Amino acid sequence: MSAAETLETIQRERVVAVLRAATADELMEVAKALLDGGLRCLEFTMTTPNALGMIAAGTQRFGAELLLGAGTVTDAATADAAVTAGARFLVSPVLKAEVIGVAKRRGVPVMPGAFTPAEVLAAWEAGADLVKVFPAGRLGPGYLKDLHGPFPHIPLMPTGGVGLHDAAAYLQAGAVAVGVGGNLTRRAAGDSLADLSARAARLLQSVRDLP
Repeated sequence: MSAAETLETIQRERVVAVLRAATADELMEVAKALLDGGLRCLEFTMTTPNALGMIAAGTQRFGAELLLGAGTVTDAATADAAVTAGARFLVSPVLKAEVIGVAKRRGVPVMPGAFTPAEVLAAWEAGADLVKVFPAGRLGPGYLKDLHGPFPHIPLMPTGGVGLHDAAAYLQAGAVAVGVGGNLTRRAAGDSLADLSARAARLLQSVRDLP
């Protein structure tokens, strides 16, 4: 899959699930549950123990069923290793030119983080394919709409605090996709993997009904 096709998939699916887990078994279970619920775009964060190994294992297990990327990428070495492990896109909480450079060289989309208008523009001008607005939940969909106003040409993906109840509102405010983490993947006592699949299905339904 080319970088353009990867970006097209993310914008068509509209949701990137952000996964963190303590063990490989837990990560794979959650990934499978989200896939069963219809989610195709997942991000394994580098803050997860043995994240590179998990990306490789996930790529081998799920193949083309999942579009699997690497998150919390903050340096060139990690970016390069993540792509080698099988990551199809790179996400960072900050703007790092070296990470963008690796993404361009390896032919995968890159989504650096930004928060202020100046940071959003700087990320776009530095070569971002999407700009991750982070942490989006602090100011909500209204802030995303404010950013989209002067930058309608910049594709924005709010992440951090985005929940099942307001994901659609971010898209209506101008986002091309949303990153959803703990609000989707966190399992309360008694929650089964089937409950997680159902939650993912409800989220997808809420955003796919939008124009």
